[in-house]
Amino acid sequence: MQYRKDRYGNPLSVLGYGCMRFTQSVGGIDLKKAEKEILAAIQAGVNYFDTAYIYPGSEAALGEILERNGLRDKVRIATKLPHYLAKDLKSLDKFFAEELRRLRTDHVDYYLMHMLTDVKTWERLNSIGAEDWLREKKESGAIGQVGFSYHGNSDMFISLLNAYDWDFCQIQYNYLDEHSQAGVTGLKAAAEKGIPVIIMEPLRGGKLANKLPKEAEELFRKYPTQHSPAEWAFRWLWDQPEVTCVLSGMNSLEMVAENCAAADEATAGTFTKEDRELIALVVKAINSRMKVGCTGCRYCMPCPKNVDIPGIFAAYNRRASEGWISAMQGYFMCTALRKDATGASNCVGCGKCEQHCPQGIQIRKELQACKKTFEGPIYKVGRKLITTFTKY
Repeated sequence: MQYRKDRYGNPLSVLGYGCMRFTQSVGGIDLKKAEKEILAAIQAGVNYFDTAYIYPGSEAALGEILERNGLRDKVRIATKLPHYLAKDLKSLDKFFAEELRRLRTDHVDYYLMHMLTDVKTWERLNSIGAEDWLREKKESGAIGQVGFSYHGNSDMFISLLNAYDWDFCQIQYNYLDEHSQAGVTGLKAAAEKGIPVIIMEPLRGGKLANKLPKEAEELFRKYPTQHSPAEWAFRWLWDQPEVTCVLSGMNSLEMVAENCAAADEATAGTFTKEDRELIALVVKAINSRMKVGCTGCRYCMPCPKNVDIPGIFAAYNRRASEGWISAMQGYFMCTALRKDATGASNCVGCGKCEQHCPQGIQIRKELQACKKTFEGPIYKVGRKLITTFTKY
């Protein structure tokens, strides 16, 4: 297993165990199966385990397995504060105490503000005393390091990086999202500040492993160096020294074995020019059904009305390749999960974006199509619920 260091020099396995996708059986998580998979991963050198308060049964399953096998001190646990459910300081204490009980431990090594959406959300947390609360928990040893997980554009991500002295962060990043979400811009900005980056969704929910178009599969099949599509996606990430740890929601022993074997070999800087060209061709094949020819260059940004143009177009294009549910999820993530929405309906048609678009995209026209596609009753109800949660 390869290791990279956190902010304080502690070794983290380049492959982390994402605990959101444990196999479910009647009555909840299949604990025996999950235990075998976790033990195999630890045996192979995985030492970073990521869970969250809102992952059904995940914290309790992980805590029970680690306690029963005497492995708590052999691994590092990362879990997340559901700040969107917290109304006051007592709520923070309540959620954290419950997480410690579930995990059967007296401390959390890495504690994330879950889905921190924008600076205003962080300011709301501070208004109820979160910063002092976190400092006290760190001083007592109950929390080792503080970070945040994020879905959104790179501009807001960089603002969040500068809003607090974070120990680490977690972003969605893969070769399809290189120029969307926090993207490579956010990855490098975090690295410049010395903030380790944990990667989630390295396979885009499995799309880059077993849902590729035939043209992309054929490119991998004919390439002289043979890896599975999933391994190519992991290796693309590990080739970048700014990436600290890549999470994988492993739910089979075969998956654990394959991913750990790749993590034994993959190091930064080993991708060849031909390897990069291969991935570029695969991306082109995946995006061949794109509705909008947006490259995510962000020359159109910032929008004076706060429209997340690249994020919206990325979600719109996802509809053609991954289906409506995945596209809607992407659109909701990049536009609604914040106090000030960044959706297509914000567009007033000023046209400033089009003056800077190197692709010559009719952005205003396409934004109206995106609005019609996504901002129906489901979106509006979801947006209303988010505003309710974040009104405190």
